[in-house]
Amino acid sequence: MSHVATLQELVAAARKAGADAADALLVSSASLSVQRRLGKVEHLERAEGFDLGLRVFVGRQQAIVSSSDPSPKSFSVLAERAVAMARVVPEDSFAGLPDAPDGLTNADALELADTAEPAAEALIARAAAAEDAALAVAGVSNSEGADASWGRTEIALAASNGFAGAYARTSHSISATALAGSGTGMERDYDYHSTVHLADLDDAAMIGRLAGEKAVARLNPTRPKTARIPVVYAPRVASSLLGHLAGAINGAAVARGTSFLRDKLGQRVMSAGLTVIDDPTRHRGLRSRPFDGEGMAGTRRAIVEDGVLTTWILDTRSARQLGLRSTGHASRGTSGPPSPSTTNLWLEPGTLTPEALIADIKEGLYVTELIGMGVNGVTGDYSRGAAGFMIRDGKLAEPVSEITIAGNVKDMLLHLTPANDLLFRRGTDAPTLRVEGLTMAGA
Repeated sequence: MSHVATLQELVAAARKAGADAADALLVSSASLSVQRRLGKVEHLERAEGFDLGLRVFVGRQQAIVSSSDPSPKSFSVLAERAVAMARVVPEDSFAGLPDAPDGLTNADALELADTAEPAAEALIARAAAAEDAALAVAGVSNSEGADASWGRTEIALAASNGFAGAYARTSHSISATALAGSGTGMERDYDYHSTVHLADLDDAAMIGRLAGEKAVARLNPTRPKTARIPVVYAPRVASSLLGHLAGAINGAAVARGTSFLRDKLGQRVMSAGLTVIDDPTRHRGLRSRPFDGEGMAGTRRAIVEDGVLTTWILDTRSARQLGLRSTGHASRGTSGPPSPSTTNLWLEPGTLTPEALIADIKEGLYVTELIGMGVNGVTGDYSRGAAGFMIRDGKLAEPVSEITIAGNVKDMLLHLTPANDLLFRRGTDAPTLRVEGLTMAGA
């Protein structure tokens, strides 16, 4: 029996048990991972999992149960338990399935599944290449190891409103973490890459070499004096600013009134000319999918266009709360209800190179690491620990650490300038970003 047929049988059991509506989600996964440190394999693990989740509605009362038993013989008991739970919980006037699922994106066209499963020996060799390259960098004194992994996940969803669909996705990843210096003066840094297809994965030795070079560059940091200066975010931390934007336009937060952008729909939230895209259909995208957690087909959207906020990120429930329609952004697991979440999210690049972006900065900060999550979702107040390098006379200078950068995300979004170096590596991606007028708290 196919995964979809299994779920349709489970949904039918729920309707027979008294549910007015129901949907069922299946997640089947397999993974293989290797951890290597100082020439020895410390961990080699293969894991497989199978989970079912059943969500039922009795009127506007909702309940969810999960199981790891794929046998249809257990479905009637599972369904009866879910319906009994739903009948004793409070009503939720916004709960329910989408009125009409709007179809499937062609999963084959997205190319979300690599066909080959690597052998453990291949992952060990990949991790070895990464760690050996890191240790070969002059100044690297130790290693926290290198990891290589592969995973495959199959997802199926069926609902009583007529939706049925399934797809598979794979992942390949490599990472390395290097240490430089000695004693209390040691510094660490890392590099990593993750892709859907092995053919797109960066060379393992390059990942290791970059990790080593970054660690060495951080040796002997200073703590600069407190100042109000331009701050430039390296791409691996620049994406965090998009994360703060995504949190503020999440429909659930907007409906609760806990977003600092809750009254900004249709208004300018970024500089003119800037565009933020969310696209669940990006070819081989890390977060691409042919349908969301409720069976809605997502589409490429300009979340911010020419600096103006155009939409919220919505699932069915938050859309009903706001009197709108789902944007196809429902995300869920087998044991919880859907909630809104972005897919492949990125800020379109600018025209300046990173070097040109900092060329006129007499004194500034180039951030390569952020610590903590000090952002107030209601007010936008921003304060995070940071490390990186000073910018002096338009060039990167001495490394710095033990500092804090502070501002307000609303102002930061309005005063940022992107470079032209956008790469798709994380699911949420941004080029190098320059933000004016932040406070750097140091010595």
